[in-house]
Amino acid sequence: MFPLPVTLPFVFLACLLAPARALESGTPQPGTLQPEMPSPAMLWPDTPATRQAAQDFIEALNRALLAQPSATLTLERWCGAHGIGDPALVRAERERAGEDAAPQEVRDLLGADAQTLVRHRRVRLTCGAIVLSEADNYYRPDRLTGEMNATLDTTDTPFGKVVRPLDFRRRTLEARALWRPAEEAPASGALAVPRFVLAHRAVLTLPDGTPFSALIERYTSGVLAFPAPR
Repeated sequence: MFPLPVTLPFVFLACLLAPARALESGTPQPGTLQPEMPSPAMLWPDTPATRQAAQDFIEALNRALLAQPSATLTLERWCGAHGIGDPALVRAERERAGEDAAPQEVRDLLGADAQTLVRHRRVRLTCGAIVLSEADNYYRPDRLTGEMNATLDTTDTPFGKVVRPLDFRRRTLEARALWRPAEEAPASGALAVPRFVLAHRAVLTLPDGTPFSALIERYTSGVLAFPAPR
């Protein structure tokens, strides 16, 4: 596990993490999309060198995500650097059937009372045919502009792009490696990459520290969808 930048009350952290546990292990949840995801494992031989390279790439992506408030921008830069998608443009595929009410602990984190609307946006972030991440986003529409809310409701634009004019900050609650291939012995054949390789939990805030979004992000094998290094 990567070190946590902050310590949160256990009850809130458990609540924020719970919706993603089954997805991290690859177990489908009701209402979730189950796509056929292009796997880089078909291109990577299972050797000590490729296992170390895969782990190094995952750790590099984690560092990039921690250094940039917008995960969307980080993913677009990642795709551009590694030749994933042409052009390297990230889009959000929304899954309305999997959206539900925000848990009370999330509402408390966002400073939302019983009368305050908190929306849930569940998406897959894709670059071309590659699924890069699956994300749950609980956010307060009253802290966004009307134009931003309309864009989120009617387009496939990723959340980070929509709210970029807010000059938001990202506070990471947890960054966790779900796969550490260099710590496992290689097997014969192709490298078997799990569906999810990295998970983040974060809160987005306005420059003055006011929170407006709570995020659960699960990064897929698609972030390694490029030829194995030689």
